[in-house]
Amino acid sequence: MKTYYVYILASKRNGTLYIGVTNDIIRRVYEQFDDIEYAIQREKRLKKWNRIWKLELIEKVNPGWKDLYNDLV
Repeated sequence: MKTYYVYILASKRNGTLYIGVTNDIIRRVYEQFDDIEYAIQREKRLKKWNRIWKLELIEKVNPGWKDLYNDLV
């Protein structure tokens, strides 16, 4: 069974936000799902959120805006 992830990436703190879904978390980082349809639904919902909500979600999960890539490899 594949695992799917919804990710939010930022160009810098409070910079441009990128939201998507992937089955390769090394390439992208955020939320993990076992069902691609569920992951795509989450991605679509997040893309409709206003910027403040997205920033609040990031701050809740990663308050220091730490680059998480090195933790994965």
